[in-house]
Amino acid sequence: MAIEQSTGTFIPVPGETPELRKKHVAKVVGVYETPYPEIMLPFNIEERSFIFQIAFPIINFGQQIPMMLSTIAGNIMCWEKIKLLDIRFPKKYVEGFKGPKFGIEGVRSLLGVEKRPLINNMIKPCTGYPAEFGAKLAYDAALGGIDMIKDDELLANASFNTIEERVPRYMEAIDKADAEKGEKTLYMVNVTDEAGNVVENAEKAIELGANAIMINYLTAGISMLRRLAEDPSIKVPILAHMDFSGAMYSSPYVGLSSHLILGKLPRLAGADIVVYPAPYGKAPFIKERYIKVAHNHIFPFYHISRSFPMPSGGIMPSMVPEIIEDLGYNVVIGTGGGIHAHPMGPTAGGKAFRQAIDAVMKGISLKEMADEHEELKVALESMI
Repeated sequence: MAIEQSTGTFIPVPGETPELRKKHVAKVVGVYETPYPEIMLPFNIEERSFIFQIAFPIINFGQQIPMMLSTIAGNIMCWEKIKLLDIRFPKKYVEGFKGPKFGIEGVRSLLGVEKRPLINNMIKPCTGYPAEFGAKLAYDAALGGIDMIKDDELLANASFNTIEERVPRYMEAIDKADAEKGEKTLYMVNVTDEAGNVVENAEKAIELGANAIMINYLTAGISMLRRLAEDPSIKVPILAHMDFSGAMYSSPYVGLSSHLILGKLPRLAGADIVVYPAPYGKAPFIKERYIKVAHNHIFPFYHISRSFPMPSGGIMPSMVPEIIEDLGYNVVIGTGGGIHAHPMGPTAGGKAFRQAIDAVMKGISLKEMADEHEELKVALESMI
């Protein structure tokens, strides 16, 4: 595996000299069997599993992600039952990256919110509607106390709802809501597109007044996320959306681990906020893995700023205490239907989430808070 992904191939070739290997060959650092039998192998064992630790010379790929992944997880990933569990990056490699422009501290500063968990609402329905319809929903949700509103990942620069049409209408609606509620709201415009159009979409959105952007970073390309994050003209926070990630991490036998594809890599590439599946709602995700993803957003990582973890997928106000218990206050709670399906409307849906957060911050139960707030009471009674 080490030779296949560095200097050689399945058969010795004359050009793979000792001098070449000395500088460029990968090295096997460790081989660990799991489980690890000591006395005798189980009688009925059919296959044995191992963890391999391999070190690759940085000179082979440089300070970039595409060739790094091509090197350490390239052709060998076509073999049966090989999963990339983790990547340990040395300081020399990470020095080539700038990471998030804003990170947790920068986003909080923009919004003027020091401690409490933030709320991000994705407009629902996901797609298929004109800009005027979405702007009304954005206004209603923002008025309810939502900190961020984003396009759904399924709506970008569609012919029936273009960035040019959407941004001015949404920002006008959000500015109006902000003036009424006395708080700021970020609107994250989905700039996902063909590679040649992504930066143009982002610049266009910002020129039209957008104060944040988002990208489906795995379908557009993780280097496209880095391109946006390190572009000095993109002076707004960037949200990275998880779609397509399940194709990479969901198998226990092949692919990449979730904390890599959803945590460490988008943070390294410069995401200020990363959307990823929550185990409380509709996503089939083991909680231990979910928490480890969040740890990879916030653990010390050389000079790289912390990214906001944003759990999402079927989240309702009733789940807020558990989310905060698991991830703490440095979290963005992502919710779509939990706001737009509220029986009293999106504004009430936003208020219900804020009330749930306030209850946790005050150390009281949701039921106790709901006794004095109709929006939360209705949400708890009708939406789990």
